[in-house]
Amino acid sequence: MIERYTREEMGRVWDEVNKFRKWLEVEIAVCRAWHKLGKIPSDALKEIEKKTYVDEEVVKRIKEKEKVFKHDVLAFVSVIAEQAGEAGRFIHMGLTSSDVVDTALALILRDALGIILRDVREVMEKVKELALKHKDTLMMGRTHGVHAEPYTFGLKMCVWYDELRRHTERLERAVDEISYGKISGAVGTYSNIPPEVERLALEELGLKAEPASTQIVHRDRHAFVLTSLALVASSLEKFATEIRHLQRTEVLEVLEPFEKGQRGSSAMPHKKNPIHSERICGLARVIRANAFPALEDIVLWHERDISHSSVERVILPDSFIALDYILNLFRDILSGLVVNEERMRKNMELSKGLYASSRILVLLTQKGLSRDVAYDIVQRCAMRAWEGEKGFKEVLLEDEEVRKFLSPEEIERALDPWEFLKHRDYVYEKVFGSTAKR
Repeated sequence: MIERYTREEMGRVWDEVNKFRKWLEVEIAVCRAWHKLGKIPSDALKEIEKKTYVDEEVVKRIKEKEKVFKHDVLAFVSVIAEQAGEAGRFIHMGLTSSDVVDTALALILRDALGIILRDVREVMEKVKELALKHKDTLMMGRTHGVHAEPYTFGLKMCVWYDELRRHTERLERAVDEISYGKISGAVGTYSNIPPEVERLALEELGLKAEPASTQIVHRDRHAFVLTSLALVASSLEKFATEIRHLQRTEVLEVLEPFEKGQRGSSAMPHKKNPIHSERICGLARVIRANAFPALEDIVLWHERDISHSSVERVILPDSFIALDYILNLFRDILSGLVVNEERMRKNMELSKGLYASSRILVLLTQKGLSRDVAYDIVQRCAMRAWEGEKGFKEVLLEDEEVRKFLSPEEIERALDPWEFLKHRDYVYEKVFGSTAKR
């Protein structure tokens, strides 16, 4: 991922120094396991632990050797073995490349998922704050982009919060799904390394053993992770799209924060554009697109090929870095979000009280009219209001058929927007529990 969208912490997880350090962590864990089985002398293990390391200069040497070997793991092993001197002959003993690469990748993915989980929880807290603050902030609910029934901005935040909570559950499962390594040799048969080495090494690393590995940890695990990231990104795009719609000049109910000194357009100085929400939508597309090659990577020849390897070098860091970026960007948007309550109330008036059509329909059916007859009456009155100058209430009060069944008091009560929202506490209780009480 380009530097513009790379946050420092997540960037470090995916840089090459960290990758080779994780490889070394696996190699040393295996050496310790061999030592416990009496195959590596104590002095040799101490030399390996004391002398081997990875920094920027070591990475440069690995890359130089890779140009010759055309094999990054062999280049890495050669450099690390040189550091250890005579004891270097014990490094990578009995292993195949994927024992190191896939097991280390599990460590990297676990760390990266930990950052994403923290990001999501921080966004959830901001959404919760808005939900509690705007529990009674009246606005128009819309379906198909058209006025439907009264709603509150807080209820909208309840929807977002609950969706994000489901994502935390998926991400937690993804951590468990990816926390598998394999130290089982060329095709997973332990031909040159006993199962006890795998057990001891993975135990030290905090990983579980792939029950039936081939030369690799199977890529359905990695696809689970990438699809989990894609789902989070899709929800962020959903939320960001809502902000974009609500920031349109004709709506203007919600606005992104606009900081001092910020400029919205090179040509039009008046502009305040939802650029950050648009950026979220754009990067979400990249993350979703990366889930597809992750699914394709599940299909490999026989006990393995490396068609997945080149793909993962791109899609794994890019997806995590992009999602980390847009989660933090969305958190910042929420922190400074401008909620225009006055505009919300004014916009409700645009449909002349027609939001109450459903309640009038129900009341008429309760008075004994068939649904079709009641529907025709309400629709006729609604169209008169929509196409004329009178509001829905006035049209209803003038309509002879309506007056046969409904009193002015019943019509007045039916048009009270809070009658539509009398059960909002029930929704809050389901989403937040006792914390919803204010």
